[in-house]
Amino acid sequence: MSYALTGNGWLQLALYLVALVALAWPLGLYMAKILTAERLFLAPVENAIYGALGIKPNEDMGWKAYATTVIVFSFGGFLLLYLLLLFQSHLGLNPQGMADLSPDLAFNTSVSFITNTNWQSYAGESTLSYASQMIGLTVQNFLSAAVGIAVMAALIRGLSRQSAKGIGNFWVDLVRSTLYVLLPLSLIWAVLLGAQGVIQTLNGYVTGHTLEGANQTLAMGPVASQEAIKMLGTNGGGFFNANSAHPFENPTPFSNFLEVLAILLIPAACCFTFGRMIGDRRQGVAVLAAMTLVFVPLTLFCVSAEQGGNPHFAALGVDQLASGTQAGGNMEGKETRFGIVNSALWATATTAASNGSVNAMHDSFTPLGGAVPMLLMKFGEVIYGGAGSGLYGMLVFVIITVFIAGLMVGRTPEYLGKKIQAFEIKMASIAILAPCAFVLIGTAVAVLTPWGQAGLYNPGAQGFSEALYAFTSAANNNGSAFAGLSANTPFYNTALGICMLFGRFFVLLPVLAIAGSLAAKKAVPASAGTLPTHTPLFIAVLIGVILLVGVLTYLPALALGPIVEHLLMRS
Repeated sequence: MSYALTGNGWLQLALYLVALVALAWPLGLYMAKILTAERLFLAPVENAIYGALGIKPNEDMGWKAYATTVIVFSFGGFLLLYLLLLFQSHLGLNPQGMADLSPDLAFNTSVSFITNTNWQSYAGESTLSYASQMIGLTVQNFLSAAVGIAVMAALIRGLSRQSAKGIGNFWVDLVRSTLYVLLPLSLIWAVLLGAQGVIQTLNGYVTGHTLEGANQTLAMGPVASQEAIKMLGTNGGGFFNANSAHPFENPTPFSNFLEVLAILLIPAACCFTFGRMIGDRRQGVAVLAAMTLVFVPLTLFCVSAEQGGNPHFAALGVDQLASGTQAGGNMEGKETRFGIVNSALWATATTAASNGSVNAMHDSFTPLGGAVPMLLMKFGEVIYGGAGSGLYGMLVFVIITVFIAGLMVGRTPEYLGKKIQAFEIKMASIAILAPCAFVLIGTAVAVLTPWGQAGLYNPGAQGFSEALYAFTSAANNNGSAFAGLSANTPFYNTALGICMLFGRFFVLLPVLAIAGSLAAKKAVPASAGTLPTHTPLFIAVLIGVILLVGVLTYLPALALGPIVEHLLMRS
């Protein structure tokens, strides 16, 4: 049964896509220049940073050195954040006197933010000091996003270089991504959000008086600055527990548009960066087209499912009874200032990217409406994906697709003139299958053990969906939650933390290995038998591979959760 979008709904979605592409194109070209130029306009600032840290910016790293540096840097960030959260009550900028975090919650939170996952097992306004929010989480929002962009740049160099030992300098990529891209964009977005009413203050919480005469404490804080990088860096961790459904984080329809636009802006721009860096813009457009052709239908399906609502709540009018739709659609868990279209758009955008922020409660979506965000995460965060990580994840699927197509026609697979051989396929297989394994194993342990079952608030298919969603979100570095799950326990904090670590580095490290292997190869001249990788046919095959991997891997799990719940709802 289908539920057609209104004209207003079509207009909102069309405006969003047009604005996204219009901004992503120039940003992508700018990022390509940032990542390839020898000297840029902030060179004195760059050199001062390199000098202070003892960095040799001209050093070209091999993939092993690059990967080692990424691991050491990420572990250092984890350790500093972990200690900050353990001792936040002693470090100032804590007007509300927030207590120190428990070791398991500090571990989970630290892993979450250094892996760009930003899963939150706590309510920020009642758990974290301003120091933890600003010095700890916001800094990692910048750095974890910059690491993703740096690894993406390394893979692109691996594809474009010939007979090279190095794939770039991690420190240069990190500094430039932060200094030239993330910082200025965040400043612009913070000002725009502040103009819409997103709060920004270091004052303590405010006590207000309700109409009934009772006192109510209003949580305050430096929100606009964190909200900007939360969206642009595909982080997603909310200052408040309600995340972007909270009026202090997202007060108006225009602030909502700015925030959901920021979620996909850098991931979409990375496609144009890719095309410019390899010297063939058609390749970047093909990757962007594949992402969009998956994203748009799933978004329309999610909107349609929410507009249809629950047939058991159908109005008593003849038209509603005939169609089996809920009058007004399913508004449960949604803010009236956003409505169904913007809530469903946000849900699909935040899970297509590895963002994880929410402006509505996914647990309150219809079974099929809630299945769409879950499915987008199960694809591996490659439909746009995270800042940098989405593109390099998609290129892993491109390599697999080229390999399959080469086997079909009996030729050695090639991509951009580089032969795709056994090593690249092994690494690509690890990058695709490792997160899948952690999702399924983690969910099985959660629903079969008393420690996992203790956190499930709902029985049956809904409870299974909550556990499945949580481990899908963690292993694919998304960070959104289905709600209805008590995740702040030693079991879930530890298990989800481990999934976040392996979900990040079991993809990142194989990607760097592929980059090093490809950089060392010579380019093979194109011939009549070369497979074009920018045509509609290749885009269709690429989409087919993504769908097959995602659906075949997870169909039994989806059948036990949202699919069976939908059938029960319709019965």
